[in-house]
Amino acid sequence: QVHLVESGGGLVQPGGSLRLSCAVSGSIFRNNAMTWYRQAPGKRRDLVASITDDFRTDYLDSVKGRFTISRDNAKNTVYLQMNSLKPEDTAVYYCSAELLVTSTGKVGHYWGQGTQVTVSS
Repeated sequence: QVHLVESGGGLVQPGGSLRLSCAVSGSIFRNNAMTWYRQAPGKRRDLVASITDDFRTDYLDSVKGRFTISRDNAKNTVYLQMNSLKPEDTAVYYCSAELLVTSTGKVGHYWGQGTQVTVSS
């Protein structure tokens, strides 16, 4: 079974930094785009950053210049480096991946369980 596991969340003061990681496990034939989303209580889930298999990136306007998405293909891991954090960044952050899974032979979208990021004084 394919699993995505996020880590690195926690409580940080405004202006601080965190690095989120998302590791993909399972029998994967091909890992296409990987994406970070976030959802605050009572709000919609927003796309934060994405990275394709050819390393093209895209960001939510409000995080440009502060967040950096990267991937390590050898480890099947995507990262989100978050600097200059603001209270408005508080949310559960979810990792997703577009994967060609060996067992099914099909491309599907998979999600992690989420990791809480809280930015507060």
